[in-house]
Amino acid sequence: MQSYSQNQALTPIPHKERAFSFQSHVSLWFSLGVGLLVIQVGAFLVPAVGTKDAFTAIVLGSVIGSALLAITAWLGCQTGLSSAGLMHSVYGHNFARIPIILNIIQLVGWTTFELVIMRDGTLAIFSNALGFEASGTTALVLTTALWGGLLSLLMLGSMLTLVRTFINRFGLPLVIGSLVWLSWHFYGLLAKNGLPAFLAKQGDDSIGMAAALDIVIAMPVSWLPLVADYARYGKTRVSTFNGTLLGYTIANIWCYGLGFVVAGLSDPGSDLVTTLLLAQGGLLALSLILLDEVDNAYGDVYSAAVCTHSLKPEITIRHWGVGIGLLCTVLAMILPMQALEPFLLLLSSIFVPLYGVILGRILFAYHDGDRHSTTSRSIAVLIWLFGIALFHGLTQLAPEWGATLPTLVLTALLGQLTRPRVVAA
Repeated sequence: MQSYSQNQALTPIPHKERAFSFQSHVSLWFSLGVGLLVIQVGAFLVPAVGTKDAFTAIVLGSVIGSALLAITAWLGCQTGLSSAGLMHSVYGHNFARIPIILNIIQLVGWTTFELVIMRDGTLAIFSNALGFEASGTTALVLTTALWGGLLSLLMLGSMLTLVRTFINRFGLPLVIGSLVWLSWHFYGLLAKNGLPAFLAKQGDDSIGMAAALDIVIAMPVSWLPLVADYARYGKTRVSTFNGTLLGYTIANIWCYGLGFVVAGLSDPGSDLVTTLLLAQGGLLALSLILLDEVDNAYGDVYSAAVCTHSLKPEITIRHWGVGIGLLCTVLAMILPMQALEPFLLLLSSIFVPLYGVILGRILFAYHDGDRHSTTSRSIAVLIWLFGIALFHGLTQLAPEWGATLPTLVLTALLGQLTRPRVVAA
């Protein structure tokens, strides 16, 4: 039987090794909340939702989703456990391997997707803005290898140093500057084209408010299986919660809102990346956002490495990270992302009820000895499986209600009601 004291993923981080302050959490989660993918998802609300309803959904959904993320961060700081450690604590060491493996698969998939976004954005910059011919297999392979190689090299360094030095001091100001510039440009166009008319614009009612909230909440909730991997390095629970909430809420509102405005000002079917490039100063702003996309991919790979290390602790987190980064680089060259995206969204949906149970079971009732249990928590597993069925049932039968919040709330409530009153040491 393996020794869990030697497993960095399943061993709580001691308080003396915790280095993340409030500012560190704000910088990290603002940076992770910014990305081309988020802006593109914001564009999905056009023309389904009217302007006022869209911004209501963006603000309310961002606050709710980020609050869920921050609560999970609080739990990670409270216990000192990684995401894999939280799964072991609630579901038992034997059964926890299943969601951990599923999490690794989805993280590899999302990293691959991020590399494709960075590659396509880079090729768009070369073709549309700089006038270079950047098409064909050679350009695709070289650009993918460039971003994938950078990602793998970053995995050789320290996660703590990357967050506190690069993101906090350099990355964050550059990303904020790019968003300010793009926002100034497009909101200027908005004012020129008639702000009152845009604000009064109605949607086609193809989705309801609950479904629009689901779209907005989906992005912060997608980070639930990762947040504890970083939050466990937080110095205090309060600063961890507040920093995560503030950083991600601002980023999510900003990027969703920008995506909605850009799509609302563009012709139907217009490519969002091209539209951003054609904006005044769009080349520089898009380049900075693409550079920031690296930390999103890094976040996925680092958490995938932590999860994989929890299963095979003989290989270090750093070495797992390099290997996963190289694997994702190869996959980005050969996999059709259009076919992969629905599968990734399907995988993501299983983590909403998974973390509902985790939050209900141990948010206010964690005991250090609980993580050493070798018995699978059968009731927790059943609630999780019920939550998966509920999520997809609501999606198919009652999409107007939304699926994320009802599933998360119900599984958390059931997890709390079935929580063992006495936790064995």
